[in-house]
Amino acid sequence: MTERLVSHLRYAALAVPNFEEERDFFVKHWGLTEVDRADGLSYLAAEGSPEPFILRLREDDKRIDVVGFATKDRKDLHALADKLRAEGVRFIHDPQELAGPGGGYGFRVFDGDGRALEFSTDYELRRSRKIREREPIPVKLSHVVFNTPELNTTAQWYIEHLDFAISDSLVRPDGTDLMHFLRCNSNHHSIAIASGPHHSLHHMSFEMRGIEEWMRGAGKILRAGTRMIWGPGRHNAGDNTFAYFLDPAGNTIEYTTELAVLDEDTWHPSKHDISELSTQDQWGTAAEMSELVARESFNDIDKGLFVAPPV
Repeated sequence: MTERLVSHLRYAALAVPNFEEERDFFVKHWGLTEVDRADGLSYLAAEGSPEPFILRLREDDKRIDVVGFATKDRKDLHALADKLRAEGVRFIHDPQELAGPGGGYGFRVFDGDGRALEFSTDYELRRSRKIREREPIPVKLSHVVFNTPELNTTAQWYIEHLDFAISDSLVRPDGTDLMHFLRCNSNHHSIAIASGPHHSLHHMSFEMRGIEEWMRGAGKILRAGTRMIWGPGRHNAGDNTFAYFLDPAGNTIEYTTELAVLDEDTWHPSKHDISELSTQDQWGTAAEMSELVARESFNDIDKGLFVAPPV
């Protein structure tokens, strides 16, 4: 079994100019629970997850603030910090006690493109609960996807420095890479890297309890007046369902469920040709992927690269 210093994805933190509208959307419609709030800052948890929070919103110009990962203990955290420092990775701050819900101990660095990443441990878990049958709210944060103009360079940074592995890739008919799905544990992917015209958030994905809850959740969001930009359907890579929406800030967000869990000792990555209809949607229920649909997930240029968020 593969042993890594990074254990799992914890949370995503975004800055948005329409803070109150965005916060109200995720609480009233998307199904998250606000666990802490200050002026222009909101921490949102998923009822099914023991993570202290899975999404943080901050009022400011639009950007990815930070994406948070965990290590299993302080020994692994210090080993990771030492490894990254020796490899010349740029630090935002060294291991220290952390503020915010759950506290903890951790450090932050910039990835190769300049996104802020946090690695933490020893934080206080939140008391979670089992999501009820047919309850249309997220269980946890499933994965985060980044756009980059340098697809293979960006993916290689995560492979070389964090020991992530490519589970599968999407390719054009001529074999050109379009997206790499990267894992840090047995889940098919915790992040993915997509080829795009600029650096930005491609989408955030939230795991539902099952198919019934996923469909009811998608219907709930549609009835709230939010536009579904793609779905409902079922991907080939990862075998997970998808329903993509635009949040009030123009970020693409997804309800998903049944993401594949791999046997890492026997798994072999595949390259899936996007010209084959079953690659994007096995069921054939979603509209065929087009440039118009893809453009929605290019998002606005992230102007926060190599700029540490204030919180």
